[in-house]
Amino acid sequence: MAGQRILDVLGDTADDLLTYTSPKVLKEQLHVPGPDFIDRIFLQTNRPIPVMRSLASLFNHGRLAGTGYLSILPIDQDIEHTAGFSFAPNPIYFDPENIIKLAMEGGCNAVATTFGNLGMVARKYAHKIPFIVKINHNELLTYPTKYDQIMFGSVEEAWNLGAVAVGATIYFGSEESNRQIIEVAKAFERAHQLGMATILWCYTRNPAFKTKETDYHVAADITGQANHLGVTLQADIIKQKMPENNGGFKTINFSKWHPDMYSSLASDHPIDLCRYQVVNCYMGRAGLINSGGESQGTNDLQQSVRTAVINKRAGGTGLILGRRAFQRPMGEGIELLHLVQDVYSDPAITIA
Repeated sequence: MAGQRILDVLGDTADDLLTYTSPKVLKEQLHVPGPDFIDRIFLQTNRPIPVMRSLASLFNHGRLAGTGYLSILPIDQDIEHTAGFSFAPNPIYFDPENIIKLAMEGGCNAVATTFGNLGMVARKYAHKIPFIVKINHNELLTYPTKYDQIMFGSVEEAWNLGAVAVGATIYFGSEESNRQIIEVAKAFERAHQLGMATILWCYTRNPAFKTKETDYHVAADITGQANHLGVTLQADIIKQKMPENNGGFKTINFSKWHPDMYSSLASDHPIDLCRYQVVNCYMGRAGLINSGGESQGTNDLQQSVRTAVINKRAGGTGLILGRRAFQRPMGEGIELLHLVQDVYSDPAITIA
């Protein structure tokens, strides 16, 4: 049985999430996380030896060290959503040193943030916690507002900061996606040459993906294909939003889809929807980390634990959780991070 604290936080949802045992895609078909994940998966790839060393530094740091799971603190919302909007609830994070402190005291495997945040404190902390540099962003000061990911620095600059990995976002489905794909592919090739791991935020963005009734930006079929494009670009780790529905392709009537996608490969259960995302990450050869989502106040703890349970039981590799941790007092943020990590270290919470 899962730890009592986890059961208490999950409340009425605990039984459905923790006892689900009939996924459409069997766990035996997956490459599941574990202490030997790098040896089992990456030794046979084309990744240079220094990349495997960088991956090892990610997987062997923090409270989840040696488990095969990742808990990453991402704070790039000061660019993506404006600093005032992101940090007003807790202004201490205007100081980037507090970002690093939260990641370290929160027991995270790594911290993912901007060139500026990491550069300001690099000499003090680059050897104490693995750095992931987010190399592109959606700049939010242009009027009227537009949504496009543009490069904020070079891969070489990230390497000089002592980063073990670079992260980037592609808005798959957007008008700018072709350029973003080319830019990120080149950046990831260079990162691997320099010995850094690569993490891709595989987000979808197109006004047509949202109907009056449903937002298919978080559909399992559309996000799953975004993941598959991400691993094709040789991302070592995929970051994706937790799926909330399915059937985006057939409802919007675009791209290509097969009926078995919605019957043999997935059901409406959240673990099945997330497993379809894992399936599209080469059956788990590239780790899937789901995002924690925006802070909603009183139910952040429950939603974060729920997301972690779904990701783990689906065969995912961890959680990348930011706003729910840093938009509250540091002590509470640390407690939230620890409880999410406890999901991944709890042997009673198994892969479905």
